[in-house]
Amino acid sequence: MATSAVARETVFALRRQIAKIEGTLPERLQAPAGAPVDAPRNPTADVTPKNITPKNLTIVRRGLAVAPPDAFLRTGAKGLDTALGGGLPKAALSEIHGAATRDAGAVAGFALSLVSLILKQGPRLPVLWIGTAEIFREAGFPYATGLHRLFGIEPEQLLFSEAPRLLDALWTAEEAARMTALAAVFLEIRGSPQRLDLTATRRLHARAQSAGRPVFLLRQAGEPEPTAAPVRLVLSAAPSAPRQTIAGPLAGSIGRPAFTVSIGKSRTALPGQFTLEWNPDECSFEERRTREGRQEPAANPVPVVSASRRGKDPAPASGAVLAFAAVGSPAAGDQPSPGERAAHRRPRRAG
Repeated sequence: MATSAVARETVFALRRQIAKIEGTLPERLQAPAGAPVDAPRNPTADVTPKNITPKNLTIVRRGLAVAPPDAFLRTGAKGLDTALGGGLPKAALSEIHGAATRDAGAVAGFALSLVSLILKQGPRLPVLWIGTAEIFREAGFPYATGLHRLFGIEPEQLLFSEAPRLLDALWTAEEAARMTALAAVFLEIRGSPQRLDLTATRRLHARAQSAGRPVFLLRQAGEPEPTAAPVRLVLSAAPSAPRQTIAGPLAGSIGRPAFTVSIGKSRTALPGQFTLEWNPDECSFEERRTREGRQEPAANPVPVVSASRRGKDPAPASGAVLAFAAVGSPAAGDQPSPGERAAHRRPRRAG
């Protein structure tokens, strides 16, 4: 019996230490002596067994449970933010994983969406994107015009660092993660290299916590290996819904970018899958609803006719569209098409 009590005491101490390191959800651990197994889990219960005292009752609480609301980067999708306990942690390492090479575009687009959210919520500091020459040859660089149009990011706000080797990319990421002059740091890695181990990710996570800035690890076509990142999101492209018009969905059209986001690992959430649409006008995510087994597009919070991008006044609402058959020659005041010859644009001579 004495040996059994010592073993239980040792196991209890180990469980408490592991829960303290991992920061698990609030959990009532079994006390080694005196506390019954069927202890009530409701802290507001009126009846509590008398043999349970604060000395033999241990409650492990997650460290981020008392974090302020601004400690999380909210995506705007209520389902995903709720599942993650408030959103992605700002001062931490987060992993965004693409299972196949064809998912590189979806991973990069989701990362750029996070950049837009970071710059919109905080100071508009530069963002550093680090990668090896291999990953940039395979996936390419973001298009500058698309950065401003789809994500509201100025091209000069996104800095790129191309490293010849993975060792150089890791060193650059560790040095950049400690800088408070950057809004965020992105490290894009292809495959499952040996140098990207648990020790390397622990250093990145510690630097992010010390600087209070997010560090994102983008994994392209790699195996889900153990890392120090509290959250791992698995990304893939989702079919875009048709564009919404006044008359309804436009058949055969391509609407907003859509992503399938799966929670691969989280200390606070259970595994789940969400389909998000990126709204370039609002620069926020919207969760696509599911009705009767079919994916429905997210609600459009803005009018169908979007506001003018070059002026302050919104574009006027469209009226009724009428179709007229082309009868006779064009009117006298009509302008010739650019494809017409120059001789056809001269006035005709009489006689």
